[in-house]
Amino acid sequence: MKYTVDTVVNLPVEKVVKLFDNPENNFKWMEGLLGMESLSGTPGQPGAKSKLRFQMGKKEMEMTETLLKRNLPQELTFSYEAKGVYNIVKNRFESLPGNKTRVINDQEFRFSGFMKFIAPFMKKAFVKQSEKYLQDFKRFAENSI
Repeated sequence: MKYTVDTVVNLPVEKVVKLFDNPENNFKWMEGLLGMESLSGTPGQPGAKSKLRFQMGKKEMEMTETLLKRNLPQELTFSYEAKGVYNIVKNRFESLPGNKTRVINDQEFRFSGFMKFIAPFMKKAFVKQSEKYLQDFKRFAENSI
């Protein structure tokens, strides 16, 4: 499953990228994020792995995040692995006139096990969650400066 969501942040690209690139800021806009733990590699550099813990409703979920590509200020690409789900998220940043930035979030999901059968029926929920996180980041970024 693939899809793209985007939003325009009313800040220059340099400020948006700086806020997005700081993992400590994730707690300020990623609803449900309980913890982040570095597992291997140099944090912030390609190959770095971290364990993320989320509260999703009544369930707690863990996933492994791997930084795949760091080409700032244009792109940050991560993979996320959880039970039955492998997700690649390519975050792109485009400078717009008027000191604005378009944040583009390209998502690609691969599923296994039980998720392989139910995921096609859940695409709207995946898109909705991605849009929510992007809008939450926009609010955080615009209110933090």
